[in-house]
Amino acid sequence: MNELYPLKFIPIYKEKIWGGQQLKHLPGKSFDPLPNCGESWELSGVSNNISVVENGFLAGNALTELAEVYMGDLLGEKIHAGFGPTFPLLFKFLDAADTLSVQVHPGDAFALERHQSRGKAEMWYVMQAEKGAKIYAGFKRDTTSDEFMHFVREGRLEEILKVEEVSAGDVFYIPPGHIHAIGKGITLCEIQQASDITYRIYDWNRSIAGGGVRKLHLEEAIEVLDFKAGNHKVSYSPIMGEPVELVRNQFFTTRLLDFDQQVLTDYILVDSFVVYVCIEGSFTIVYASGSLEVKTGDTILLPADLKAIELLPKQRTRIIETYIS
Repeated sequence: MNELYPLKFIPIYKEKIWGGQQLKHLPGKSFDPLPNCGESWELSGVSNNISVVENGFLAGNALTELAEVYMGDLLGEKIHAGFGPTFPLLFKFLDAADTLSVQVHPGDAFALERHQSRGKAEMWYVMQAEKGAKIYAGFKRDTTSDEFMHFVREGRLEEILKVEEVSAGDVFYIPPGHIHAIGKGITLCEIQQASDITYRIYDWNRSIAGGGVRKLHLEEAIEVLDFKAGNHKVSYSPIMGEPVELVRNQFFTTRLLDFDQQVLTDYILVDSFVVYVCIEGSFTIVYASGSLEVKTGDTILLPADLKAIELLPKQRTRIIETYIS
């Protein structure tokens, strides 16, 4: 069996009512004729949206096929034991040319019972934001289901949501059960559990083609919402040449790495695949049997059995590193 190597996948583009054309500014992204491309799924284990390899001798193979053949060598032994051939995470870029609906995602237990799916915890890294762009994340104060429904019926839900103006580099973590929406004028990277279960709560009175409105899921949302106030913005301070932790939980661990010189990594203690999302700059991944050029907008899967990796930047570069602890 040939050795595994860093894998790049063919993007899966998604037309969205709130999408636009900003993702074309990322090198290599092309989604004509979609007029409103809201998402580019870079690495997906979601059913009916399984990523396909773009590079090397495994090109054309689906991610699930690789997991069935390479098992723990690809995913990590612990992850393969827990998830089988299902890749547990989803990586994507979003272009919010208009504000997304206010929504919430269920946790694992509720999603399994209702949808035979996993729940959805997610993290956002803001790549670009227009002046005054906003993120809605959580309630600004503790509330109740009755009060929540009162504000929904009156079209005043924004009054009880925590709203933050954002800029490039801001990071947010949204656990299952937490209300949220991405505002207009934001491009971001999203890292989440491999789930596409969303309960839409409020859609800003927006009409769709033909004059209708999108379906809401208030009954389901009420069952999973956490009505306590909370802070969802992640505080961090970048350190040149050293990984800085952003989020660590049972779903995923993410770290930010800024570097302008060689970085040597050793994942001998990590029983997991590792994913690099290149946010800025470009670099070369050097591994035992070859190398791979990586540019802004690329998402690369490092199989679990690749432990010693060398990163050679061509300029100042920023990546998000993700694995499962």
